[in-house]
Amino acid sequence: MTSRLVRLSVLPAAAVGLLLAAAGCSGTGARLSVAAPSPSKEEAAFCRALHEELPRTVAGLDRSDPEPDSDLTAAWGDGAIVLRCGVARPARMSDPKALGIEVNGVDWLLEERAGDGPRFTSTYRKAYVEVSLGERYAHDSGPLVDFADPVRKTVPSSL
Repeated sequence: MTSRLVRLSVLPAAAVGLLLAAAGCSGTGARLSVAAPSPSKEEAAFCRALHEELPRTVAGLDRSDPEPDSDLTAAWGDGAIVLRCGVARPARMSDPKALGIEVNGVDWLLEERAGDGPRFTSTYRKAYVEVSLGERYAHDSGPLVDFADPVRKTVPSSL
């Protein structure tokens, strides 16, 4: 009877071990997929410069760029923070009731997204930079601090 109990307890443990090993081995290592914008040549040049200045970490999260590889996109924390440069001007920017914030000299349009964190788009710049934050940042614009210097340095003001 004891050996039967041992077999029963070992078999589930072995099965769990095999499942965990298979899950680890079968992972494709696929990266987050983010659509790259289609900016003008001038905007793309600003975005390439910005890409070179982006930090390795944002809000304590390591950079984990999405695919396809592009100078127009970047991500941190497996998609918790996603940046796209050269996006189209959001329609919401024409709304006089739209919310905006200023972070270290860079103005941002704030767009709340249902079921997700906020999206910010730079304003008064020669290329629009969009930063989408995951749900954990629903009430936190803190990560924008890490983007202020690179944006100010590489994307000129349109004013």
